[in-house]
Amino acid sequence: MYSPLRYAGHIFWKRRPVQLTFFVTRRCNAGCPFCFYRRKGDAQPLSEPELALDEVERLAPFVGRLLWLAFSGGEPFMREDIVDISRIFYRHAKPSIMLISTNGLMPEAIAERTEEILRDCPRTTVVVKLSLDGVGEAHDVLRGSPGSFDKVMRTYGLLGELTGKYSNFELGMNTVFCPENENEMEEIFDFTRGLKRLRTHTLSLVRGEVRDSGPKALDLNKYREAAGRLEADIRGRSQTGYRFFGAGLKSAQDILQRRYIYETISAGKRLIPCYAGALNLVLTETGEVYPCEMLSRRMGSVRDYDYDMRALVRSDEARSAVGRIRATECHCSHECYFMTNILFNPRLYPALLRESLKLESQ
Repeated sequence: MYSPLRYAGHIFWKRRPVQLTFFVTRRCNAGCPFCFYRRKGDAQPLSEPELALDEVERLAPFVGRLLWLAFSGGEPFMREDIVDISRIFYRHAKPSIMLISTNGLMPEAIAERTEEILRDCPRTTVVVKLSLDGVGEAHDVLRGSPGSFDKVMRTYGLLGELTGKYSNFELGMNTVFCPENENEMEEIFDFTRGLKRLRTHTLSLVRGEVRDSGPKALDLNKYREAAGRLEADIRGRSQTGYRFFGAGLKSAQDILQRRYIYETISAGKRLIPCYAGALNLVLTETGEVYPCEMLSRRMGSVRDYDYDMRALVRSDEARSAVGRIRATECHCSHECYFMTNILFNPRLYPALLRESLKLESQ
């Protein structure tokens, strides 16, 4: 496996990205009302075609080696060439971890393409995260897709068969915490504890305005309770945990991450430094590059820089976009960025070490 220790130098020299989120498509076969990317797409209609495979081939060499490569969307598996895209980045970026988030609505296609990726990218840990926001019909309603729960369970079963076959495979689930399901967390967690081939269960705070009042208000105290339940499951080994190198450290980071998200949203301000645009980048399906998927100000388009990502991030437009983050003191609950903001911040290492030692002693 590609060791994450290759990126230790970035703790002190944050000069190039180690994490890339690639929104490979805006197309989706679900109708989730809380999807931030769908709303972003409505505001900015797709005016250019998706990046073609030959364009991905041209840009990948300029990305550099990656610790974490996340494929998102839309529904990533709706790109029939997702396996080819994975191969290209595996060859050029050599990611330690490749994450694919999916709604699980295409069981056979997802299982088949995942196995191809596992087979063709043996030195990368491939993580597939299935979305589960309720049990039974509650999930169908929340996702705006009748029958979606049964499809997710079928996808889980098919992917579960791969967990014993490929040592580089991690199968997990993610739940979006929102007002519509905040009272159902215990039921969801109890259900997923019974899924024996599931390695991890994560929680994502719904994007958008978090308010303390109103008919659709989100109860942050219930988010804290849900985060506490996941922490207890990790400590009690109800979650079997990651299998890759540094698994204990990653589990400790998961615990800290949910705490910092709660504290950040409660305080209404950024509490720890953010490395958006420095260690983290976002690439859209049309080649636009952003420091963060939560922001509307772009750094540029790879199509305007002959697909040279390094030249793009050094441009005046890119520096201005990143500088604006520092100037505005924006804050958010973006889980992937909290991961990097914790793992590459030496000031947080005492807390990270304490949590890691607690997990080892239990």
